[in-house]
Amino acid sequence: MRYWDAVLAFLVAMTVAALLTPLAAALARRIGAVDLPSARGLSQRVTPRLGGLAILAGVLVAAALWMPAMIVVPRGVGSRPHTYDTVHTSALIAGALLIAIVGAIDDVHRLPPIVKLFGQVAAAVIAVLGGAVVSDVTLPFIGSLSLPQDGAWLTVIWLVALMNVVNFSDGIDGLAAGVCAIDGIAFAVIAFDLQGGASVAAVLAAITAGAAVGFLVHNFYPARVFMGDSGSNLLGYLLGVVAVIGSLKTNVVVALVLPLLILAVPFLDTSFVIAKRLKYRQAPWSADANHFHHRMANIGFSPRQTVAFLYGWTLMLAGVAIALRFVPYSDHHGHYNLAWSIVMATILVFALLVSIYLVYVLEIFKFRHVRANQLRKLDPDTSEHEIEEAVRRDVETGEFEALR
Repeated sequence: MRYWDAVLAFLVAMTVAALLTPLAAALARRIGAVDLPSARGLSQRVTPRLGGLAILAGVLVAAALWMPAMIVVPRGVGSRPHTYDTVHTSALIAGALLIAIVGAIDDVHRLPPIVKLFGQVAAAVIAVLGGAVVSDVTLPFIGSLSLPQDGAWLTVIWLVALMNVVNFSDGIDGLAAGVCAIDGIAFAVIAFDLQGGASVAAVLAAITAGAAVGFLVHNFYPARVFMGDSGSNLLGYLLGVVAVIGSLKTNVVVALVLPLLILAVPFLDTSFVIAKRLKYRQAPWSADANHFHHRMANIGFSPRQTVAFLYGWTLMLAGVAIALRFVPYSDHHGHYNLAWSIVMATILVFALLVSIYLVYVLEIFKFRHVRANQLRKLDPDTSEHEIEEAVRRDVETGEFEALR
């Protein structure tokens, strides 16, 4: 019955979030929690925030109906193949409430970064104290590896990282909600496969995806409401928890790879942005216009095209993660099937090449070509050396006008 529980939980979370999002938007307008058009943002009109409160409501209602008080997670690690961990649902919900409240306060009155970080850490610590902690991981060709301090602080870092990754990616209509919905569904499928039909982690993943989809009804371009930090931090927290109790607690060799593949797009986006900020000696949390969606807008993509592009990339990598579980290339005990291993390797290589193309060729080479042609048309007398220098400078700084 747990499979149907996940479907029903998804539908209830989606319905509640969809119905309450307009009320959250009305509240945001009433108290002044609105986003104004800016040079960095891609929205062209005043838009209310606090959509995350509707996402929270969807999660709470569905969790109350389908989540048990305690989650028993099978933990087959090392010499303890039949032991179990217990995760307290009340702690997971408490952490979700805390981070949503901190995010909502930030949506109304901008909080200092250190205060937001403290709230993220506090929410993660609550989840870890409630049992959502990874103490061991299984690595290829190495086996079981115990994490220092039972993995508590590494799990906290993981959860805080996920909150920030989703928060950083929330910069264009429909992007964060859609990506989190895709990721939540992928986690649900994998958790069911890893833990069987009784996987509560899969139900929580379905709830997360459903709440994101319900909000997306009002957030897809042109957005009528933004989720704000209350939503992005909440979705990041929930996906982080799902990854911990749904895959990272298992002894499967690919368990560590699955969440990284599923969440690769927002992780890559955040990594590129932070690396660029550090390169120019800026604070990692400072705002800029160097995210994937900004760069795609700069080379002429419309908001709908940008979101569709990033959805497709996310779907591809989520599909690869699912393939790692369902393609029978290995019995996960060191024995490999040659034919299926070749199929799996082909899938991995294809995904890698496509990702390299999307990150490098589309973002750099395509822009170089289009930008050079634009400069030639603007001033036919410009030398090729001057055009090359101008394009190099534009690519390096990211400061250029959108191309048409």
